[in-house]
Amino acid sequence: MSFHTPPPEKLQASSLPTYAASDLTDGGDLAQIALGGQIYTLRITRANKLILTK
Repeated sequence: MSFHTPPPEKLQASSLPTYAASDLTDGGDLAQIALGGQIYTLRITRANKLILTK
């Protein structure tokens, strides 16, 4: 008998909303994202990576 829950079904990439990071930052390298009354900062680094901080 297994107590492990099966992994959730994977969503097809085409069924998820997709946003260009440059659109979110309006061509810059920073954007603010609000969730549940909290503000998060999305940053595009010089190495072209994304960092999301609270």
